[in-house]
Order: sequence, then structure tokens, then C-alpha cells
Amino acid sequence: MESFFTRYTDSSAVFPSCPNVQHNCLGSWDVFLSLFHSFTMLPHPPLVVAIQDPPSRRLVLPTFPGFMSFAPPPPGRPCVAIYVSRTLNQHLSCSTVFYDSSEMLSVEVFSLEGLFGSPHRSLRVTSVYLLRINYPPYRSILPERIFSFLSYPHLLLGDFNLYHPLAYPGRSLSAREFTISTPYFDAAFDVPYHLLNTPGV
Repeated sequence: MESFFTRYTDSSAVFPSCPNVQHNCLGSWDVFLSLFHSFTMLPHPPLVVAIQDPPSRRLVLPTFPGFMSFAPPPPGRPCVAIYVSRTLNQHLSCSTVFYDSSEMLSVEVFSLEGLFGSPHRSLRVTSVYLLRINYPPYRSILPERIFSFLSYPHLLLGDFNLYHPLAYPGRSLSAREFTISTPYFDAAFDVPYHLLNTPGV
């Protein structure tokens, strides 16, 4: 399941002016290239693209004109990546935030003048890929590691591999699916974060 959460601190003033895309590329170069080529046909291409399971060759991510790529450092193949438009990077300061996991990466965007016409000077964008594991909590990163409190807007774009009634109303969920997903949704809304994608979509 793709879930989109944002720290709800007047973030509506930021995100409509910061087009973003999230996608799981399934490790496929064809999927990656098809996705990025589709941006060239848009009147307003995304400024930030969060990728899960990006393709790589010898641990090197693919490049695409007009974008800079960020990924967790070696060793190991990156499970996530963030591509930032060079247009955005020319006008704003971007820096990476690494975690003790190859399945999570953040980019901090900063401007002294405020971002996208808002009073916020900072914005964190995070790409997350929760992998299934065979022991509790049955996903590779604990919820409190993902949904941390920030005093500025935080956009979380990820493939969470979770099913919950708030995101999938009307879907018949097993007791196990509900048990696994509930701590993540509880942690998100306790901070609070706001579910961005339309429930059921």
C-alpha cells in the first residue's frame, strides 16, 4: 500500500506549490525510465520524486536529466531514493538525513525567505519502504522511527506494505493485517500526521 502522511503544521501552504511523486520501481530500469520520461510531458514536472526499490548498477542509481539523486550510503543496495529537481536545488538548500536503515532516507529543503510562499523555512521529505519480516513488529522499521515530531512540515512518501481501515475503507481485513497496521496509524495520528492519499485509492 502506498501511504502519504504529512506533519500537519499549516502544511497546506507548502505542498500544493511543491509537486511530488512517489513510486515503487520494483528494481526495474524500465519502470524507472518510463516514470521519469512521463514527467517531460507534464506542464509542471514534480520537484521531488520519492522512489522505493530503485534500480541500481553496482550500487549506483540511474540518472535522469534535470534531477539530482540521493540514496542511503553503502554497503548494500539502496531500498529507497529521493530525486530532487535541479531547478529546486538551484534556489533552495538541500541536504540529506541518513538513518540506520537502507529503507529510509530524508532530504531537508531550506530557505531563509520561506518555502513556496509559506512562512516555513524548512521542509523534510522522506522516502520509506517497509519490508516484511517474520517477527514482531512484522515490518522492518518501528513506527516511532518513522513518525517523529518535527516543528516544521514533513512529507512522508512511502510503500508501507500496510492495510488499515482508515486507508482502505470497505476492504475486508484479516485480524493480522489490522494488528500489524494499527501501531503505525496510531503513531502517525498521535503526532499528528495527516493521511494525504484518498482513502481507498
